[in-house]
Amino acid sequence: MSGSRKFSKEIRAFVQSYVEELINDNAAIFAGAGLSASLGYVNWKELLRGIAEGLNLDVDRETNLVALAQYHFNERRNRTELSRRIVAEFSDIRAPSKNHRILARLPISAYWTTNYDKLIETALRSAGKIVDVKYDVAQLKTTAPNRDVVLYKMHGDVDHPDDAVLTKDDYEGYFRKHEPFVTTLSGHLTSKTFLFLGFSFSDPNIDYVMSRVRVMLHNAPKQHYCIMRRERRNESEQEESFEYRKHQQSFLVKDLSRIGVHTLLVDEYEDITLILKAIEREYRQRTVFISGSADEFKKWGNADAHKFVASLSRSLIERHYSVVTGFGRGVGPSVIAGALEPILRERLRYRQSQLIARPFPIAIEGRREREKIYRAYRKQMVKMSGIAVFLFGNKQEDKRIDRADGVEKEFELAVEKGLRVVPVGATGYVAEELWTHVNENFETYYPDATEALKNLFSAIGPSADRSPEKLTEAIMKVIEQIRKDDR
Repeated sequence: MSGSRKFSKEIRAFVQSYVEELINDNAAIFAGAGLSASLGYVNWKELLRGIAEGLNLDVDRETNLVALAQYHFNERRNRTELSRRIVAEFSDIRAPSKNHRILARLPISAYWTTNYDKLIETALRSAGKIVDVKYDVAQLKTTAPNRDVVLYKMHGDVDHPDDAVLTKDDYEGYFRKHEPFVTTLSGHLTSKTFLFLGFSFSDPNIDYVMSRVRVMLHNAPKQHYCIMRRERRNESEQEESFEYRKHQQSFLVKDLSRIGVHTLLVDEYEDITLILKAIEREYRQRTVFISGSADEFKKWGNADAHKFVASLSRSLIERHYSVVTGFGRGVGPSVIAGALEPILRERLRYRQSQLIARPFPIAIEGRREREKIYRAYRKQMVKMSGIAVFLFGNKQEDKRIDRADGVEKEFELAVEKGLRVVPVGATGYVAEELWTHVNENFETYYPDATEALKNLFSAIGPSADRSPEKLTEAIMKVIEQIRKDDR
């Protein structure tokens, strides 16, 4: 699977399903050691390699690593060396991977991990989120103010290595000493849709919890997902050994299905990044940024112009998009009015969170400071969105109508941040200039565009039908085709 090749139907269906869970705040992540391995953090086998050597054992021949840690403790009667290795391997703060950064940008409110490192919380804080980290039972009783995310580190944290879950004693006593973690995880496995990443499913705690949840739900567990690389033959590996590992994996996949985990097999670890990017793109493209301002509506008339803007905003909400607006003058009130109409009319079908308004502060003295704050506002709105629509684009200055440079700045920022841009040439002014520019350089803005998209884009140009309903429908077709082409 390469960056340009289309996903399989199975993966496309997963992306759509998981995005729906993101929208409804039902998505969760379970991160295993594999998510950190690409950055050089060791897995369990490597963590215990020196421990095994000290016992005159070969870690590569051991299948029960929990027992191996226990053997060490039995011989030494203390955890000093185990704790030292955890600190040595996981205490350095490394920059999160692409996968960590993508996940951190998604609206996921619950993360679970058996890892000791700090990659997840580092990525989340870099994304501007307030993280409530839980690695001790006592922490479950408190709530961090204004938290965006809860990170459950159910096996401990590198800063407290003596309390990390490592040995058979730790695992056997887990359900007594850490019962609130078990209860919370059981609840999340019942109510949320998990995506397991970098997880081998060899952890006895997780196996027990998931099996218990399956039994409680009368053998009808909630659907969860994991992404796993297909077994492939290593250099110099015997064919028999490779076939055996493939056989093992096939049984694991079937057993995971038994406990409600659907496995998505990929050819390369890099494919996981491509899938996460697809999730982020699909999620962001459910949110449309409407950029525009106008002090006059030449060729339109005020009534038709406001009717059109409200119609566009209303259609987006009714088709279950979210709308972001900066409340541009002459345009913003109609965006708000159009979006609110279905939201207030059918509160069980549409959500107030589908309308996100960020009015620009006007009482700011000093042009430089005002531009700085305005750019920050624009970045915030663009960051929420995956598609940007540009309307009109004029302003009155010194009793004359001039270009609205703010619309142009928002276009440039949207392009910089990777949004799909849809300037509506039929509305004239800056939007018409932008439409002409995109149309003349279409391959630059839509490198993999279909003929269908090119034709639909032409239908919102300067010569388009300006009736509010027809132009609205033409824009909606462009948006839908963009999403179809990007899948």
